[in-house]
Amino acid sequence: MISFNIVNYLSQLIRIQSFSKEEDFAAQYVQSILENDFFIPTQRYLNNVYAVNKHFTQGKFTILLNSHIDTVKPNPAYTNNPFAPIQQDGKLFGLGSNDAGGALMGLMGAFIHFYNQDNLPFNLVFAASAEEEISGKNGMEALFPILPKIDFAIVGEPTLGQIAVAERGLMVLDVVATGIAGHAARKEGVNAIYKALPDIQWFQTFQFPKVSDELGEVGMMVTQINAGSQHNVVPAECSFVVDIRVNDCYTNTEVLDIVQQNIHSTAVARSTRLNSSGVSAQHPIREVAKIMGLKTYGSPTLSDQALMPCESVKIGPGDSARSHTANEFIFIDELQNAMPYYIQILNDLGKLV
Repeated sequence: MISFNIVNYLSQLIRIQSFSKEEDFAAQYVQSILENDFFIPTQRYLNNVYAVNKHFTQGKFTILLNSHIDTVKPNPAYTNNPFAPIQQDGKLFGLGSNDAGGALMGLMGAFIHFYNQDNLPFNLVFAASAEEEISGKNGMEALFPILPKIDFAIVGEPTLGQIAVAERGLMVLDVVATGIAGHAARKEGVNAIYKALPDIQWFQTFQFPKVSDELGEVGMMVTQINAGSQHNVVPAECSFVVDIRVNDCYTNTEVLDIVQQNIHSTAVARSTRLNSSGVSAQHPIREVAKIMGLKTYGSPTLSDQALMPCESVKIGPGDSARSHTANEFIFIDELQNAMPYYIQILNDLGKLV
């Protein structure tokens, strides 16, 4: 196995401020590791960096190894310097250490391990993507079309080393009920709030018939509402927002169609691009999970999988519960096990594809 000081590499990355849309220096750092330390040529598109294995062969099953280089802004409750990599009590502290620096470095190390091998049963593409935390249009959505044809993706996120074989999609609706303004004392007009109430109740009670084995039911929640200008005016408009978490039985467009057929208000999706994702019941990664004794599950959180038009799973060191928290950290043993863990997954997968 190659010498890859994962703790040192991640520590240096923590020192680089890399908020979403501000990943320039982090992208340069990833390129410097691959090109200067391991002599691997890279390509860059916007703030995304990618590379392919040395003996890439057209037509061979191709696996994308991806994680992101951007972070959220530090939680106000930080007591540590978020950009200071601190090793203490078996932990490496720092912004982005858990989400998703550990996974990024583990996947990079695995890619470097396989890079020179000329008898691989698959091609490998490594991609360090930008704007994941905001599902931005200049991240994976922009990068994926210029990559080689991808058959399957391993997305590095903190999953406690388990395999998320499905991931919920996200769709946010702006819904408007329209009435007629009037004077409240004379009971004039048509109250838009009253018109909205049956639709709000529909969102609360409707159950989509298709239930996913891994993700359960489609979830809908009204999260914001706004109506009225003053106490004595019947409101002509009532607007509300619905957060919808879509399982892998539906596309976002299908869910939107069902909503629009069942409510009287006007519903407009802010976007339908963040679809659910995952792998089929027959995909060989499920057999790998059995071989390695790993739990499979459906993830409620969103990642770059939502922007990949291929089968994918989410796997990585760290714990999603630590993401975006103050004094974020990853256990050093989680970090040191990440690279051999990914290598084992790829070795086992290579016997099945």
